[in-house]
Amino acid sequence: MMKTELYKEFMFEAAHHLPNVPEGHKCGRLHGHSFLVRVYVAGDVDPHTGWVIDFAEIKEAFKPIYNQLDHYYLNEIEGLENPTSEVLAKWIWKRLKPGLPLLSKIEIKETCTAGCIYLGE
Repeated sequence: MMKTELYKEFMFEAAHHLPNVPEGHKCGRLHGHSFLVRVYVAGDVDPHTGWVIDFAEIKEAFKPIYNQLDHYYLNEIEGLENPTSEVLAKWIWKRLKPGLPLLSKIEIKETCTAGCIYLGE
């Protein structure tokens, strides 16, 4: 059976700065983003339900992560001391994967034109 991939999007607001950029780099200063997180899952479509997973299950799995990130200073969160999009995507993956085994990738957009996609370990 062919695998199907689907996603659910979440948005959160947060501030951060990047401590490891060269001196004078704009991202070294405190600033904020309206982050978009796209959580992808992949699996077989259940012939009875007609879906891979209920979108509500993805929302429920992401809720504690959202509550930890939304309107917070990311640098103060354990594991996000250098909160690049790449680090944030991996951080979310590690927290989601145990409860969402069909997780296939995490996409982070920190602006309309810039982001990253993490495909897991």
